[in-house]
Amino acid sequence: MSQQTIDPAKTALNYHHTAEAVAHHEEHPDHRLFGLIVFLIAEGMIFMGLFGAYLAFRSTLPAWPPEGTPELELLLPGINTINLISSSFVIHNADTAIKKNNVRGMQMWFAITAVMGIIFLAGQLYEYYHLEFGLTTNLFASAFFVLTGFHGLHVTIGVLAILAVLWRSLKPGHYSKEKHFGIEAAEIYWHFVDVIWIILFGLLYIL
Repeated sequence: MSQQTIDPAKTALNYHHTAEAVAHHEEHPDHRLFGLIVFLIAEGMIFMGLFGAYLAFRSTLPAWPPEGTPELELLLPGINTINLISSSFVIHNADTAIKKNNVRGMQMWFAITAVMGIIFLAGQLYEYYHLEFGLTTNLFASAFFVLTGFHGLHVTIGVLAILAVLWRSLKPGHYSKEKHFGIEAAEIYWHFVDVIWIILFGLLYIL
């Protein structure tokens, strides 16, 4: 039998390439959080444009809402607002838990947040069903449905993101105190949705 010999030069060369590849990979910083912030700024600008249009309508028309528009009820939207604001504190507990390597705790707080988001959406659909005006009733009605509907879409995306994180967390070791970007991203997005709703609630229901 012929014996194969290991060429020390080739071994050293392979080790050098491997070490170089690892070093090259570590040289690149993680820009995912920066990308998320840029995305949310862009989304915020879209909402600011919608809010600006709403305020322009309000300031230029002689009566706002137009005469004959039924008044909006405050009870259900108020409960929904308290629910959504509270969910921001709940989801923050998940971030605190994972930084202590408490995956089960993170999963519990994320699951509660998802349920609170679904309750918010259910409340919004219930309000839509019982409103006494439709999308084309007048300019106020159209603005109301566009603003609340666009925000509802973002809440839906947020709930799906939370559920996706929960699903990925079922894999052992996927999240830890050293590796938890998905959890942070979902939390930041959820806070964004919360802040937008507070502004929207003030414009539509309070002013």
